[in-house]
Amino acid sequence: MSSLDDLIKKAKHLLSEGHSPGQIADELSLSMETVTWLLTQQKGSVVPKDVHIDWTAVSGEGMLLEDTADLLLNRYFCSGGPGSRESKEKPLATTVVGIALSGIPLATIISVKENLKLSIYHPAKHSSQEQPVGSMSGNFAPVNNEHCIIIDDVITSGNTLREVIAYLKRHHAVPVAIWVIFDKRSIKDIDGVPVFSLFKVSRID
Repeated sequence: MSSLDDLIKKAKHLLSEGHSPGQIADELSLSMETVTWLLTQQKGSVVPKDVHIDWTAVSGEGMLLEDTADLLLNRYFCSGGPGSRESKEKPLATTVVGIALSGIPLATIISVKENLKLSIYHPAKHSSQEQPVGSMSGNFAPVNNEHCIIIDDVITSGNTLREVIAYLKRHHAVPVAIWVIFDKRSIKDIDGVPVFSLFKVSRID
């Protein structure tokens, strides 16, 4: 079975298990456009250009997740930016915002290590409403007037992160940095918020 056939099979299995296309996109670290194609495979349509990232060997192991959180912390601290340990300034953030689903465990570990508040954001693509909107979980810390680090596993299109940034600004919060493991866009910032990634992924055709 080819890797493409395997992805189609995985996407259809997740759909049969009740996952929404947005959740499937997160599970497979693919864009919504790619997931739509995997699920429909419309005749004559061109296969979207995308890169599948499978990091389940790490995400399924608590110790390796903690190591990854340490890498994200050290990646930022080594940057020497505002609030990093080398800058000897006041702490950069008061709150970490984990993007559901894969950003949550990383944000949780980082919040413990750095004694920060923890917030959880549910992106619009997970919403079942007719007009989907993103929302902050009411079971975790509010973000109003907080300085926030946004944490996710992969930047695919950047749309979810733009959505989170807009939400934070509407609630008078200050998004100060984005931390991700993989950046598939190779970008320095999103709407003026700097991106700190462990790996930049590029497709060469």
